[in-house]
Amino acid sequence: MSQDLDLDMTNRDPNDLNDHVKVSFDEVLGEPDGIRSMDCVWRNSYKCFNCCKGCCYKLLTLFCGIPLAMCWGCEFAMITFQHVWYITPCMRAYMINCGCLQKFYGTCIQCYLQPIYEAYGYCFNNIRVTKLSG
Repeated sequence: MSQDLDLDMTNRDPNDLNDHVKVSFDEVLGEPDGIRSMDCVWRNSYKCFNCCKGCCYKLLTLFCGIPLAMCWGCEFAMITFQHVWYITPCMRAYMINCGCLQKFYGTCIQCYLQPIYEAYGYCFNNIRVTKLSG
């Protein structure tokens, strides 16, 4: 219940998650210059658009908002559960095993390949490349 105290009832989208669905009448309908409906039609269309959009949204939230909030709450609870109890421990075990393999691989390189490449280095140590002027 302590989260209710932090709930901002004025700004309900403080992170602008749904900025892309802010739709007003003039973003949907517009009459170009040279063609106009009667003023009463335009004015009443504006009122009908806003009223229907508001009423329909309120009805949908009334019937679907709480059940959908419950579904999304369960979904994110399951995601959190999977990460806490399965994915993170698996990743940790994987990283531990990779560290072990890295040490094993590094030891093999140092034991088998490093002496060979050092020998090649000593063989070609005295080779000098000079440019002949011609």
